[in-house]
Amino acid sequence: MNMHLIHLLILLLMAGVPYSQVPSPKDAYQEEFFIKRGTNISHWLSQSKRRGADRREFFQEEDVAFLAGLWFDHIRIPIDEEQMWDENGKKEQEAFALLHEALGWCEKHELKAVVDLHILRSHHFNEGDKPLWTDPAAQERFYQCWRDLSEELGKYPVGMVAYELMNEPVAEDPADWNRLVAKATAVIRENEPERKIVIGSNMWQKADTFDDLRVPENDPHIILSFHMYEPMLVTHYKASWTGIKDYAGPVNYPGVIIKDEDWQSLDEPFRTVMENQKRFYDKATIRKHFEKPIRLSKELGLPLYCGEWGAYPTTPEDVRYQWYQDVKDVLEENGIAWATWDYKGGFGIIRNGQKDEKLIDVLLANF
Repeated sequence: MNMHLIHLLILLLMAGVPYSQVPSPKDAYQEEFFIKRGTNISHWLSQSKRRGADRREFFQEEDVAFLAGLWFDHIRIPIDEEQMWDENGKKEQEAFALLHEALGWCEKHELKAVVDLHILRSHHFNEGDKPLWTDPAAQERFYQCWRDLSEELGKYPVGMVAYELMNEPVAEDPADWNRLVAKATAVIRENEPERKIVIGSNMWQKADTFDDLRVPENDPHIILSFHMYEPMLVTHYKASWTGIKDYAGPVNYPGVIIKDEDWQSLDEPFRTVMENQKRFYDKATIRKHFEKPIRLSKELGLPLYCGEWGAYPTTPEDVRYQWYQDVKDVLEENGIAWATWDYKGGFGIIRNGQKDEKLIDVLLANF
């Protein structure tokens, strides 16, 4: 039996609940979708060229058992349209079989799962052209993806699997995203009125866009989601895909991220690019950064989920681990569930086959 459930059952018995009324382990696990700590299974069914045996071997039951043994209680599984459906919209049976297999392992090891529709052919969060916002056919394709996913995954208990509508929407007009949220939620609700649906904020799921988010009214089965990669110079120091990749000077956290003398030493136009990194950032700043999601969560009575957060390992270790500690503390003091980015990717708790023991300790100590 999963140690999470052993602990829960002991607490119930200590509270005087008669043994006959204590739910069975399976019932306790499946009844309600409640999560606290997880990680992303990235670069498997999303953002990856792996196929065949390479894709199958990347994520196995031993990975699920390992994560459950670390006291994670859920995983977030990003999936991409181009992996799960061919260009004619036909389901790729091998990819769906892998997803079902992973969910079966989750059920066996009593982990919850968030299935996240990560990248669409009509929407990539970092691409300039996003037909999803302007093409009715692309929008209908998005809804059809969720009809298919609901058909495939509807058999799993609502206490085990949640659906995340789309990762990091980037709409110039937030009303465009709100309209898609309303329609896609209605599509799922046709057959699954109680399934938990994770809905993220606009513009890369940033916390500071939460005041633009509108979710369907009177639906208690929604989880509000945001991502946390601030400040970028701390979380993406020397990351090759960013506009700040060429900065090799000192980076500080907590405190002023880049000191004025380090900024002054840069040449233009890079100095201008780096100007906003002269900010002061610490644990109090993180609390301030989370104010909008927390406010909306309280107003609507809906739970919050930080579905991605992490710092790239090129960040100096003392800075990196302190940032992880502070973000985790603020999330948990506000009762916000979280999933790190990521398990075995570039930010991972396992990288190149090696565990980041210090990171695991920071994330899971005192659980």
